[in-house]
Amino acid sequence: MAQWCQLQMLDCKYLEQVDQLYDDSFPMDIRQYLSKWIESIDWDTVAIQDSLATVRFHDLLAQLDDQHSRFALDNNFLLQHNIRKIKRNLQDRFQEDPVHMAMIISRNLKEEKKILENAKTTEQEGEGTVSAMVVEKQKLDNKVKEMKDRVQMADQNIKNLEDVQDEYDFQVNTLKNRENEMNGMTPKELEKEKMTVGRMCLDLKAKRQDMVTQLTDLLNVTQALLSDLISEELPEWRQRQQIACIGGPPNACVDQLQNWFTSVAESLQQVRQHLKKLQELEQKFTYDSDPITQKKAYLEARALDLLKNLLSNSLVVERQPCMPTHPQRPLVLKTGVQFTVKLRFLVKLQEFNYQLKVKAMFDKDVTEKKGFRKFNILGTNTKVMNMEESNGSLAAEFRHLQLKEQKVAGNRTNEGPLIVTEELHSLSFESELQLNQSGLDIKLEAMSLPVVVISNVCQLPSGWASILWYNMLTTEPKNLKFFLTPPTAKWSQLSEVLSWQFSAVTKRGLNQEQLNMLADKLLGAKAQSNPEGQIPWIKFCKQQSANEKAFPFWLWIEGILDLIKRHLLSLWNDGSIMGFLSKEREKALLSDKCPGNFLLRFSESSREGAITFTWIEHDVHDKPLFHSVEPYTKKDLSAVSLPDIIRTYKVMAAENIPENPLRFLYPNIPKDKAFGKYYPKPSETPEPMDVENGPEKTSYMKTLLISVSEVHPSRLHDNMMPMSPDDYKVLTQYVSPRDIDAVMSAEFSDPN
Repeated sequence: MAQWCQLQMLDCKYLEQVDQLYDDSFPMDIRQYLSKWIESIDWDTVAIQDSLATVRFHDLLAQLDDQHSRFALDNNFLLQHNIRKIKRNLQDRFQEDPVHMAMIISRNLKEEKKILENAKTTEQEGEGTVSAMVVEKQKLDNKVKEMKDRVQMADQNIKNLEDVQDEYDFQVNTLKNRENEMNGMTPKELEKEKMTVGRMCLDLKAKRQDMVTQLTDLLNVTQALLSDLISEELPEWRQRQQIACIGGPPNACVDQLQNWFTSVAESLQQVRQHLKKLQELEQKFTYDSDPITQKKAYLEARALDLLKNLLSNSLVVERQPCMPTHPQRPLVLKTGVQFTVKLRFLVKLQEFNYQLKVKAMFDKDVTEKKGFRKFNILGTNTKVMNMEESNGSLAAEFRHLQLKEQKVAGNRTNEGPLIVTEELHSLSFESELQLNQSGLDIKLEAMSLPVVVISNVCQLPSGWASILWYNMLTTEPKNLKFFLTPPTAKWSQLSEVLSWQFSAVTKRGLNQEQLNMLADKLLGAKAQSNPEGQIPWIKFCKQQSANEKAFPFWLWIEGILDLIKRHLLSLWNDGSIMGFLSKEREKALLSDKCPGNFLLRFSESSREGAITFTWIEHDVHDKPLFHSVEPYTKKDLSAVSLPDIIRTYKVMAAENIPENPLRFLYPNIPKDKAFGKYYPKPSETPEPMDVENGPEKTSYMKTLLISVSEVHPSRLHDNMMPMSPDDYKVLTQYVSPRDIDAVMSAEFSDPN
């Protein structure tokens, strides 16, 4: 089944993640209309070839023209208009840079795949159990249904009451007319009619009392539901959003929250209409102790207060501030770089469309903080909320906001209590809603999670560490002085967040073995990965030693994450890299393995991120020997891929033929089976007689980069396996036997 079709079958919370991938720069409409064509193209390849990207860009425009023609045949004017608009926008954005469009499509397809895999994994894990969240959702759905049923019943009863009152008015007027007629009723008939009208009056009064009681009960039910939404569901959704921001499980679908809020708003609006109807009935007929007269003001005020409470809590930050250049690092903003933020109004009523004008402000109501930086917000900082075409939600997205630091006299860095990556700032939003029927103005406010503002991209890792620490340890959105006295974190908390950093950018988080090594590094081996072990902020993200070579734990992790993303993603995803492993544990794992067994781990001495491999041999006494190669950095891996290094790696020593000591990836996987799929495909060499396709004439000889370790003979042993004839034959194609002998003789010749 096509990927797009599979996505549309997912649960609401996953569809919400898909919705986050698409915006006006590349709208979801294109993905929907051209899904088969889009999935038939290798966009990864397109994204690295300018000429191919240009071809595919024009292909996509042609596909849109075809779709426009299909809409024309159906006489669908609106969709024709939308397609034309989409095409114009694409041309404006990508005509000069089609590679950018290819990169967006490539990224979105990968993210869609991750969403599908995550949904599948969650479904498998959840089989046979019902999550607490699903149970709570069902309870709220039931409460909403009860409220709607009561509203519907009240609507029917209002109509019945109106019919009864009309009938009563008719009977009273009829009786008066007949009393005044010359040939009126007999006294007996008159008495009978008066008794009938009297019974109707009693029935009408009872129905009025029932109606007022019913509306009171309805408001009680609505108030309880509203309390659940504002006091529990909304804070829980915000907390889940915090977790999602720092790499945790995706946030639950905001659409569900919107449905609940909208249902309550619609019900309250209907209650207010019912109260207006009761007032009309009261004007036509009233009496002493009339329940409508006694209760109408109270009920109207209560319904209005509930509606005001609902609406004032309905403005939320749907998508937290984020630079498009760093989508997996939200809440860290760089001065002079555009960032986006999206708001949603949870009450989706047509009457509010284009009525809300939202203004963005930076550090509003923040008290003066000595030494803290101040910023101006640049760009279009006001937006009108309107119904989105994709899902009908009432939203506003700020796309072109920037921050500029205010110039102040003096040297700020000597005065501030915090470094810039520990300064927290706030982005707030304001609007005003006028209820036409009541003349009431409701102020609406929303605030983003605290943001860190950097001035140089090299500050991004430290800024992200602050965002992780804050959102891991607090749910208070306004605690901007958090890092003046940052709390410690439990290992049980931090270990989960560290694993999220890997699962957010790869297909694998950290397993228990890897987490144990990191726990020992932070807590010490004696702590034995105690879940309650306390890690201070300074130990996580600041220099721990006066030693110039020491570096913070987090920057080491960040360097490894970058190394994986750039050079090791496939190897990490398929589990080939053990990664986080102490040297002692490494030896323990390899000690009982056969010679040539090796594993891959990250270097603990490289701040920028590096990877090494260690293999085992046995000496003549069958004592295990362990050898580790000098770690490979990003620079090394940019020249030669790690699978290629492993494939061609050689150890050379005097009087020994160079050999590759790496045979089995731990625990016991043949090297070529583990890495063969990553080896470069051999290029086809043209036959000498193939004149047309013959090799280009060049004065250069082809070269092959091979990793070689030169080892002193004393480190080798008699039973070391020589290089196979086939391997030696390959090596001599690039290095002559004479040169090999010369290298070994020069390195290990007797100085005497």
